[in-house]
Amino acid sequence: MKIIKSFLNGAWRNITVLIPFIILIFSMNCTPPVRDKKLTAIDSVDMGEKLNKYTSFKLESDLSSLSENQRKMIPLLIEAAKQMDAIFWEEAYGNKEELLNSIENEDTRKFVMINYGPWDRLDGNSPFIEGVGKKPLTANFYPQDMTKEEFENANLPEKASQYTLLRRKEDGSMYTIPYHEAFRERTLKAAILLDSAAKLAEDEGFKKYLKLRAEALRTDEYFESDMAWMDMKTNQIDVVIGPIENYEDQLYNYKSAHEAYVLIKDMEWSDRLSKYAAFLPELQQGIPVEDRYKQEEPGTDADLNAYDVVYYAGDCNSGSKTIAINLPNDERVQLAKGSRRLQLKNAMKAKFDKILIPISDVLIAPEQREYITFDAFFANTMFHEVAHGLGIKLVIDDTITVRRALKEHYSAMEEGKADILGLYMISKLLEKGELDGELNDYYVTFMAGIFRSVRFGATSAHGKANMVRFNFFKDHGAFEFDESTGFYSVNFENMKSAVDALSNKILVIQGDGDYEAAGKLLVEMAMITDDLQKDLDRLNEANIPVDIVFEQGVDVLNLN
Repeated sequence: MKIIKSFLNGAWRNITVLIPFIILIFSMNCTPPVRDKKLTAIDSVDMGEKLNKYTSFKLESDLSSLSENQRKMIPLLIEAAKQMDAIFWEEAYGNKEELLNSIENEDTRKFVMINYGPWDRLDGNSPFIEGVGKKPLTANFYPQDMTKEEFENANLPEKASQYTLLRRKEDGSMYTIPYHEAFRERTLKAAILLDSAAKLAEDEGFKKYLKLRAEALRTDEYFESDMAWMDMKTNQIDVVIGPIENYEDQLYNYKSAHEAYVLIKDMEWSDRLSKYAAFLPELQQGIPVEDRYKQEEPGTDADLNAYDVVYYAGDCNSGSKTIAINLPNDERVQLAKGSRRLQLKNAMKAKFDKILIPISDVLIAPEQREYITFDAFFANTMFHEVAHGLGIKLVIDDTITVRRALKEHYSAMEEGKADILGLYMISKLLEKGELDGELNDYYVTFMAGIFRSVRFGATSAHGKANMVRFNFFKDHGAFEFDESTGFYSVNFENMKSAVDALSNKILVIQGDGDYEAAGKLLVEMAMITDDLQKDLDRLNEANIPVDIVFEQGVDVLNLN
């Protein structure tokens, strides 16, 4: 470990010396205006109550099966992840240190750290600090005073790229900056660390991926590293790192935000899951929609794996925590090779035990609670990720991707599709005898999961998808509410028909690339009704946490 620490310290010193001579430092005007006074929490905000939304969980894993080189790699990967964390702060808010130094109250500072800014991500991005105003839809990817009309009229070829920032010149005109230039110091540090980890890698596929990913961070060219990531199958350590998801850009969903996960594969669980990817082409043909909306063939090189996650950074660590991943997002890779679905088993178990079971005790009818199981929760989450591979990636006239056609509505519609088609897949696999358990287990666990997820708010892509599904199910009688007891119960027959109906609706909107229809569905159904809010208030009164925060790092893993 002394060797690692020595290398890291040396690497930082070398970068500090070299960077001024090898790069151009851009003046980007990335941060909000400097404030000349201390910031305080809004008077009506109880910061202790805000912090109680989260319960702590320690990210640990059994490392006894790892080799010495693998154990040496993990600190390097965590240091690389920390660079993504710093970049995400700039993308989501701006100057982290300026903000934290302007706050005196320790609880407020803690809550700022959880949210990567002064807006509560589990409460519709409402501000909890005096005077900061609403969270801009632009985040810090675009000038905050930029209008959509100005963007559309701007003659900037790279303006819609996933990997550029837009900034203003002194004359008011806009220009683009590639990520690898805008965040050059951080991306170079991360790339050097990935190169160093590659030298320790014993798995040739992982070694190749790390080298290509390091180069991708230097160039913003991620295709080759994504393809290499799909090719590797036998690695026990993994890292997901770079600009990946589009949720933070709530203006267009164009810009990808930086994040990282450091992962240890559960080889036994992964082996159990490996068979399901082979069913994708068959399941694609059975989805409840006309043939023209399922004309694409899912890649068959996809795989499913279970992991212990030992470090979260950046986008995935902000607000509600991800418990499963479906990547890469690049439609070219998905069509060629499919995608990889990563189930984060330790984080998933924490949410099941600490949140889902207590919610069920408050809201689910006692006679149906026996159907709520971790295996069903795991499968519902897993097949959500698998279902991202179903449906269509290009609108049916093949001119543009669904992502580009639906713009800022894309993420919510895609998450809604994955939720509902995951249930469809489960029902079909149960019919084939390829999945254990009863359909009732998956339905009731799914219903309880809606209450867990909807507490994340109706502003995020996942939150909007949850609300559309809840309200659609309500309109179609998929569940019943007993006012005398305050309990919900699933109507199993109506649930099946509601799943098919919502699947069809979302798939048609995506296949048509119907921006207006997507917006209409979200406006009409992505809302928390007064009745539902009363039930969510009951969960708050029962002191059930909304989500988790992590104790994580080399100290937690005893690798220091």
